[in-house]
Amino acid sequence: MARPDSPQGRITRGTTGVNRLRRIDRWIAAQPVLRRAEDPLVVDLGYGASAATTLELRDRLAAVRPDVSVVGIEIDPERVRVAAAAARDGVQFRLGGFEVPLPGGRRPAVIRALNVLRQYSEEEVPPAWATMRARLQPGGLLVEGTCSELGRVASWVGLSPEGPETFTISLRLAGLEAPSVVAERLPKALIHRNVPGEQLVHALDRLWATHAGLSVYGPTQRWMATVASLRDAGWPVLGTRARWRLGEVTLAWAAVAPA
Repeated sequence: MARPDSPQGRITRGTTGVNRLRRIDRWIAAQPVLRRAEDPLVVDLGYGASAATTLELRDRLAAVRPDVSVVGIEIDPERVRVAAAAARDGVQFRLGGFEVPLPGGRRPAVIRALNVLRQYSEEEVPPAWATMRARLQPGGLLVEGTCSELGRVASWVGLSPEGPETFTISLRLAGLEAPSVVAERLPKALIHRNVPGEQLVHALDRLWATHAGLSVYGPTQRWMATVASLRDAGWPVLGTRARWRLGEVTLAWAAVAPA
């Protein structure tokens, strides 16, 4: 049995890569929580075998909040030892898990946990969410989700200390055949929706096909029309057209929440 002070969680495969999490990072950078936080502390939970994505996270967030600090947390002591050599101003690395151990009782404004819960069962997701949410600052943000190896397909859940609030899909539009490619990269909480006919994925595919004629103007215009039609059909689409232009669509969590 693990000791009470042992890191909570299991070691992941550690797969990572340069620019893999760029879509998630730019979404986090646009969130109000980062700008308004008195203590702009961000945790990169489960950064993997390389420190690359943690360092990138700090650089991207510093563009909008120069005093941001990022702490990479890993449950594998060897990964922490290796990453420590890359520590620099504004970036540190620590051993830990879902309990998010930080010195001095500090609480993060944002926790990014990407490709961490992929190996867990659906039943293990709510307790992991609850543990991480409890560590957030008031009004803080937990970003939990999954992306492809190159980061061209991603989806994630945005959670406050009170619970899940948003669901976001982000796709590389160049060469996109159908939005349903995201079905293979849904967060574990929604993985049971990776089936033919799932409502949101089906709606996106249908509207993408409907606007095929806009392909002559480029995939961005086709995607913009797809998202606008999704909103017009009654889906609770959030965010601005500037976000849609990046290949994103964010919806209120209630639209996709498991029954």
